[in-house]
Parts: sequence; C-alpha cells; structure tokens
Amino acid sequence: MIFTVNSENIINFATSIMASFSGYLPYAFALIIAIPFLVLLRQFVFTYIRLKEQEIKLLTVKSNTSNKTQSYERMTLFMERLKPSHIIQRFDKDLAVHEFIFLTEKTINEEFDYNASQQLYITKNSWKNIVDSKNAIIELLHKTYSEISGNATLDEFKTIFIMNFINGEDYISATIEDLRREILIIT
Repeated sequence: MIFTVNSENIINFATSIMASFSGYLPYAFALIIAIPFLVLLRQFVFTYIRLKEQEIKLLTVKSNTSNKTQSYERMTLFMERLKPSHIIQRFDKDLAVHEFIFLTEKTINEEFDYNASQQLYITKNSWKNIVDSKNAIIELLHKTYSEISGNATLDEFKTIFIMNFINGEDYISATIEDLRREILIIT
C-alpha cells in the first residue's frame, strides 16, 4: 500500500487526532490553570514554614536570654550575701564562735547548693569565680577562728573576720563585676 500525501489525507488525519483528544481538552485546560496555582501555593507554604521556624528560634533565644538573666541575678545576690558585712549580721549574737561558724558555713553551702543549677546559664569562668569566692569565704572563717584565742567573743571574732577580709583581696566584688560585664554582653 502506498501512502499518498494530499491535503485531504492530512485534514482527515488532523481531524481524527482532534477527535481523539477532544475528550481530554477540558482536562488540559484545567491543568494549564492549576499548575501556576499549585506553584504559588507551594511557595506560600514553604515561606510560611520558614517564617514559623524563624519565630520559634527567636522565641527560644528570647526565653534562653531570660533564663540567663535570672541566673546572673541570682548568683549576684548570692555573692552579695557572701560579703562579710552581710554574714556577720546573721544569727543570734549570743552564739559561741564555733556555733556561728558552723551555722554560717551550713547556710552558705545550702544556698550554694540551691543555686547550683544556675551553672547551666553562666560561663565556666564566672562559675569558677563564684565557687572560688564561696570557698575562700569559708576558708577565711576557719582561718580567722584558728588565729583567735579560744576565749574570744563573737563580736571580737566578727571584727577580726572583717579585718582579715578587708586586708585581703576583694574577690567577691571582682566576681560581681565580672557577672555585671557578662550580663551586659548577653542583653
């Protein structure tokens, strides 16, 4: 069989193709309309998700900054309470010197243990300074006690304790100043 190409054959072929695709024409039109809509919808969804992720990160950072600020405030308060001028005002004046030392050391350690979780939010250097300050105050209490005679009154002990602190390095104020500098960097 020989195919002859004439205009009638071409028209018949084109008509048969059109007739076979005429049932799909509404779907093709719908697809042409739907594709740009789906692309825009996809872009909107991805943009929305990205913005929500940024919002969550911002809220996390804000919450974390709040925790850090509270930690620095609590540890600054702890350091203020470690100052000998505050320590000597605690407890009854009728206590024996060794009772005063025992109660003071117990109170310092309890408050420190209560605040131990704050080390999660404070730099290692600041935490080390806080621990060193606490230990130095306790050591100073014991050193002062070993220097005085066994018959010294509590008032005499407190006076010598404060004088020993004044004559030494003021590590508590230095630690508080470090905490202040770090909180300025954070906020």
